[in-house]
Amino acid sequence: MITKTLLALVLLSPALLAADDKKQSTWIDPQKASKEDPDFSYQGEYHKEGAPYGVQVVALGGGKFEAYILEGGLPGLGWEKGKERIKLSGETSKNGVQFDSGKKWGIAIAGDTLALNVYKNAAHVLKRIERKSPTLGADAPKGATILFDGKNVAQWTNGQMENGLLKSTGTTSIPKFKSCQLHLEFRTPYKPFARGQGRGNSGVYFGGRWETQVLDSFALDGKMNECGGIYSIAEPSVNMCLPPLTWQTYDVDFTAAKFDKDGKRTAWPRMTVKLNGVVIHKDQELNKDNTTAAPGKGPLKNEALPVFLQNHGNPVFFRNIWVLPKE
Repeated sequence: MITKTLLALVLLSPALLAADDKKQSTWIDPQKASKEDPDFSYQGEYHKEGAPYGVQVVALGGGKFEAYILEGGLPGLGWEKGKERIKLSGETSKNGVQFDSGKKWGIAIAGDTLALNVYKNAAHVLKRIERKSPTLGADAPKGATILFDGKNVAQWTNGQMENGLLKSTGTTSIPKFKSCQLHLEFRTPYKPFARGQGRGNSGVYFGGRWETQVLDSFALDGKMNECGGIYSIAEPSVNMCLPPLTWQTYDVDFTAAKFDKDGKRTAWPRMTVKLNGVVIHKDQELNKDNTTAAPGKGPLKNEALPVFLQNHGNPVFFRNIWVLPKE
């Protein structure tokens, strides 16, 4: 026997499913995102050389947005922690996107142009830009081990390719390393309805133990569990995460832990991390045996260790991965 409540759920289910499908919308191709979601063309960075502010705009799905007004310019182009950072909410209108915060701040976006109005000051006109990491496409130097070049997954356990890209399947490198330099390129999906850790989550684990977070953290605070953070150890000095579906780079100088002749650890490992060409951790000590969710467990030993790419249920992709041993 079908109760009235059950019947109502059955009748409503198509609409509920449609709403749920919308909230699960995920794009892994920027051209498709641009064609299928009008919000995608407004999300991004707005900049003008010499302007007192830069603006980052984040799409939240369904015509909703957040804008962050950054004193001095964009991260890496003038803004740094400690400078003013103002958050506004906005939504699509007939002519583009409108943001307003009473009399002091106002933003209007039309096409690729953003007008920023500051109370009792002239409007600043900023253009949408698409930054690229200066190390994008970096060639592997002599002596480097190429872990992935788009040809095969021979260097990985549980490695899977899609259209010449390495998928985030929870894959471990077969070669192992001690002190080394690593170059890696990654791309997070565009998931406008997702929030926090559900928005393009993965991670690069050095030695399978210490994670530099991969996440769509574009325009967020820059926490240790956001992109660029060394999970559970240190937050980045600045949030250099670029918008989703942009290819981004990690360039990391990793120094392995040190041990005495009896195998006792005498120094923790350390790393200097560049995200999109900007140093976000300088000689950071990794003062624990492993970070959260690391596959490597137990006390450290004096041994070479692999690189691990986390599977967190999101379609994150990697390319151009190489490691140069330092010893």
